[in-house]
Amino acid sequence: MCLSCGCGEPDDDHGNPGHTTGTDPREASTGGDTGPARAGDDVRPGTEPDGTPPS
Repeated sequence: MCLSCGCGEPDDDHGNPGHTTGTDPREASTGGDTGPARAGDDVRPGTEPDGTPPS
């Protein structure tokens, strides 16, 4: 959640495990040859309808 709310606690899901936290990109990066920053960067295009980032 706090990757979007800005409270300064990126790993705190505020009691809701469905919220996105800083842990999510770190865990996603363990599945391939990438790091947490790249995994985080890849989230935005994945939320766009056609899979590309907005211009």
